[in-house]
Parts: sequence; structure tokens; C-alpha cells
Amino acid sequence: MPTFRLKREQASLLVVDIQERMCAAMERDTLDRMLNRSNAAIEGARALELPIHVTEQYPKGLGPTHSLVRMRLGDYSPVEKMDFTACVPDVAAKLGERKQVLVIGMETHICVFQTVRDLVDKGYTPFLCADAVISRNPEDRRVGLEMCREVGAHLVTVEAALFDMLGCAGTPEFKKISAAVR
Repeated sequence: MPTFRLKREQASLLVVDIQERMCAAMERDTLDRMLNRSNAAIEGARALELPIHVTEQYPKGLGPTHSLVRMRLGDYSPVEKMDFTACVPDVAAKLGERKQVLVIGMETHICVFQTVRDLVDKGYTPFLCADAVISRNPEDRRVGLEMCREVGAHLVTVEAALFDMLGCAGTPEFKKISAAVR
């Protein structure tokens, strides 16, 4: 069985469609956990100086990126899209040569799945943060995770991914990541 190792110089974070109106349709406790883990992923990516890319699905209808996520992102420029996949040309151009892509967002069985599938098709290695994706229906999320794995995504948690890229304790990044995942 092949092994994998996340490397910060090869990785980026892709935030898929975590938008206000979509969030309003989610179960509150599940959404709160997902937002917490998504924000930890963003803070960790910033600590590791990973590029962060954000998409918004039809923002006119689904609203902007959720305010709690926007606060963590700081200055960002989302890629607006109509396709369900976030692997649209503008995003692929931004990913460039960084072939490892941490994926977080919503909904697991639609936009996240189609994004993961298309990333694999384009030669990227997606690392799906299972604790930072959500669907309205728990069964859709569960099946969406299975579909992502079947097309080639590595399922990880935010904490596992960040510490894999970090590699050791005792650094300034370690302290920032430790605080982010609490």
C-alpha cells in the first residue's frame, strides 16, 4: 500500500463554498463543529504559510463566505463559480505546482466530491479534512466521504494534516497550530 506524507512546500488549502445561506440550512451543532475545524485549518495554513484559495458557489443566491470564516481569512479574493466543482480554471491556475490540496467545505456529496474527483483527474493529490466538511443530511456526508475516498482522496483530520506538515514540536509554528486546534 502506498504511503503519503503532506509537505508544506507542496500543499495548499482549498476552502469550498462555506457560505452564509448554505450554512443556514445545516444542523447547528454539526455546523459549529465544522466551522471550528475549518477555522483551525485556516489558522494552521496561515502558520505554515500555505496558499489559501476560496470558492463561492453562486454568491448572488447563496451569499458570501460565512462571516466567521471570513474573519480568519483576512484579506482574500474568492473565486466565484457556477460549476459544482471548485476545480475550475481560475482555481487550478492558483494551485499551480502545489500538487497536495487540503480540502474543506460544503456540501460533502456535491461540491466537495466533484472538486476532489476533478483534482485527482488533473494530477493533484487531495487530502480531505473529514472533520471540516458537511452536508445537510448525515447520510449524504457519510456517502460523500466514501465517494471521495473511492476516487482517490486521502481522508485526514485537520489536526492530523497540520501536524504531519509541521513534523516537529518546539517551533513558533507549533505553538500557533497547537492553539488553532484546541
